[in-house]
Amino acid sequence: MLCGLILFFRVPERKHVKNPFSIISPADGRVLKIKEVYENEYFKKPMTRISIFMSITDVHLNRIPVDGKIVYVQYHPGRYLLAFHPKSSELNEHNTIVVETDRGHQILVRQIAGGLARRVRCFVNENEQYRQGDEMGFIKFGSRADVFIPDEYKVSVVKNQKVKAGVSVLAVLKEE
Repeated sequence: MLCGLILFFRVPERKHVKNPFSIISPADGRVLKIKEVYENEYFKKPMTRISIFMSITDVHLNRIPVDGKIVYVQYHPGRYLLAFHPKSSELNEHNTIVVETDRGHQILVRQIAGGLARRVRCFVNENEQYRQGDEMGFIKFGSRADVFIPDEYKVSVVKNQKVKAGVSVLAVLKEE
């Protein structure tokens, strides 16, 4: 049991990607879905959502996907449906975090508690600057992270692909 807890709460050393033209994964896990959806909390418009499922064996420390300023943080209490349930992003306990880049692009990350997760922790504050790969928060036990990608970026992952927080590139800035 103790070994399991140590494994779960680990923070491995990694060489983080530092690229101002890409959005890196905020979470370890597997790409569950890539879908056009209507984001109804902050943007209130259709966006591309990349959902990353974190199994109980994945690292659950979440990282900032881009350099920028946190412009929005909102905690939502809720239920604890299984993280791969389609309605979990709306009904489960979650944090919504929006980061604005120097170019004015806004990326929304939603930390979603799953069926086993009973707590979502957020380490960032509004109006503060963060670097790509900085610690953003932690979700205890099996959970999900959704990333809402603006039109200026092209998705560079596929469904079922394994991704690593701070390392895997989810999307790249299109030619301007």
